[in-house]
Amino acid sequence: MHEPETGLRARLVDVGVELVAREGAQALTLREIARRAGVSHGAPRRYFPTHLELLSAIARRGFGELAERVTAAVGDGTAGPRAQLTELAGTYLAFALENPGMYELMFRHDLLESGHLGLRDTSLPLFGRLVELVGRVRPDMDARLVAGALWANLHGIAQLWGWGSLQLATGSADFAPLLRSALDAHLGQDGA
Repeated sequence: MHEPETGLRARLVDVGVELVAREGAQALTLREIARRAGVSHGAPRRYFPTHLELLSAIARRGFGELAERVTAAVGDGTAGPRAQLTELAGTYLAFALENPGMYELMFRHDLLESGHLGLRDTSLPLFGRLVELVGRVRPDMDARLVAGALWANLHGIAQLWGWGSLQLATGSADFAPLLRSALDAHLGQDGA
């Protein structure tokens, strides 16, 4: 008996999500995902005509999880925009450090078909939320540019922390002081 199309499609993505968590983005080959899903190596092509489409579907799961975490962390929006930005940024860094393989895949837009499978529909609202909050904290600045610079700074902290470089350079065992410094650098001193 054949598994429904949506069932096998979802299982292929599930296997990819598990594989990227265990072995990183470089392990995500169509052949390996098919093998672990227990299907022929050609089966994924029925649902994902290109490798990029399967990678994009896997990355979309990561963006969905990150969005859920950010929504839970930021709460109902009654906290001030600086407090919400602090929660959003901390959640972003925690996600990156807990999910290094998925995190790497999510931001490798050179590998992904971000216009397919609604990937942009999942990733751009997160950036939009960052822009909105930055605009509320710094209405005197171009919020999109400041948000982009802050995001790049957070991404750098995540990468360098994950590699152990920042701990060595700063002597810190916690990324929280770096997060505060990044927010201060881009948004001004807290309360300013």
